[in-house]
Formats: sequence, structure tokens, C-alpha cells
Amino acid sequence: MRQIDAGLITESVKKMVMEANYFLPEDVYSTIKEAQDKEEWQLASDILDKILQNADIAKNDQVPMCQDTGMAVVFVEMGQEVSIVNGYIEDAINQGIREGYEEGYLRKSVVGDPLNRVNTKDNTPGIIHYSIVPGDKLKITVAPKGFGSENMSRLKMLKPAEGLEGVKDFVLETVELAGPNPCPPIVVGVGIGGTMEKAAFLAKKSLMRSFDSYNENPFYADLEKELLEKINELGIGPQGFGGKTTALRVFIEYYPTHIAGLPVAVNIQCHAARHKEVVL
Repeated sequence: MRQIDAGLITESVKKMVMEANYFLPEDVYSTIKEAQDKEEWQLASDILDKILQNADIAKNDQVPMCQDTGMAVVFVEMGQEVSIVNGYIEDAINQGIREGYEEGYLRKSVVGDPLNRVNTKDNTPGIIHYSIVPGDKLKITVAPKGFGSENMSRLKMLKPAEGLEGVKDFVLETVELAGPNPCPPIVVGVGIGGTMEKAAFLAKKSLMRSFDSYNENPFYADLEKELLEKINELGIGPQGFGGKTTALRVFIEYYPTHIAGLPVAVNIQCHAARHKEVVL
């Protein structure tokens, strides 16, 4: 059994919280640059240029790329041969979030009760997803999720008879309803199958994928490409001012489901597809 100190988890999460807010991932940056080069609408091209300038300033000055520094979503993949010592893993993660948001001068946006709306003043607790995997490693991914985009996400329990076309229609409808609200160009995460909560989890988890990747299943890889093309034909464009670049990528994850169901979730992410990961 391999032991990992809880203090190392706290330090790692603290660092990732700050870096995720300061540094736009390189694959995202290069995809925006490619989109700018293809834009024929000058206003759209100018907006994409300003997004890149903003990313450069955030990186060089180590300041948040967006005023909404998000609610910290954390994915934990724990090897079954790992033991956490000198602390409880969830406390260690939340302490890392607490310290990162304080030391990084990041906006604290979490309220302790969804109805009473009193700010917790340290951006905790985070949303933490755990999975047990083979091996003796601990992989932690931190993804600050802003709610301008989160609020545009949707879930629907389709009838199985609605099939592929029903899924396509729901994804496109969701993006069209979102319009300029999630600060396009967006990244679209789609979860298909499982149960209600599994579909939503898959949609969120898909946003952690590299922009260089496609679903390993050729059918779903083709569907990702088709949906991206159809979304960009909507003409919403950067920040909603028109153009070819409404979305940068579509990611789909799927899971077996019940014979009577076809759950579909769409999780919208703004262009600042913020996430960092570490393997301990």
C-alpha cells in the first residue's frame, strides 16, 4: 500500500486552482488562433484576437483570465493501492481550494446554502467526484467552472424512439437557447446514457479532454465533428456578434443505459476551458 500525505494533496490543489485561473491551456489557445485565422467576419476576428490578448495578459501577469473564477470542480482518480495519511482527503482538497483562492486573489463565489445565499468567503466546498482505479497513483484534476456557462447547461430524458436525431436536436437547441450568454466561442460537453446523474457527470467529465482528442469510438468521433459543424452554422459567433466560431469543440462521452431510457446532458463551457491535473 502506497501512502500519500494529505498535505501534498492540499499543496497540489492550491497550485492547480491558481494556475487553472491564470493560464489558458495551450490546446485551447491554439484552437482559438486557428479559428481567428479562418474568420471572414472582421468583428468576429477582432473579438477572438481580444480573447487571445486577454489570455496573454493573464499568463504574463498571473491574474485571472475571467472575473468569474468559478466553483472548483475536482475529479479524483484514486488507485486502489493508495492510502491517504495525516488527514482526510476531502478536507485536504477543500483546504487547497481555500488557500488557492485566498493566495491567488481569486473571487469567492460559493454560497453555503442555495436559498439563504450566504457566501462561505473561501470558495469552499468544492464539487468533488471520486473514482477508484487500479494501481498506486492518485490523479487529481481541478476545473474551476464559471456559472455564466454552467447556467446554460441542460439535461433531458429522451424517449429511446427519439434516437440519434433526438440527441442532435437537443444539443443544437441547447446551444441556440444559450446564445451569447456563455461567452462564446464555447466548448460543448455531451453525456449520453446511464441514468440522469450519470449523463450529467459524463458531460462535465468530457470537458477535461484534450482538444487534440476525439472519442475512441469512430461513431461518436464522427458525431462530435458533425455537431461542431452544425453548431457553427448557427452563426451565433464570438460573444454572440456573428461569425463562424460559435463552438471550439464538441466532446461526447457515453455509457450503457436502460431499455426504457435515453438520458442526454449538455454541459456548456465558455472558451476559458480551465483545468489542471496532477498525478501523485
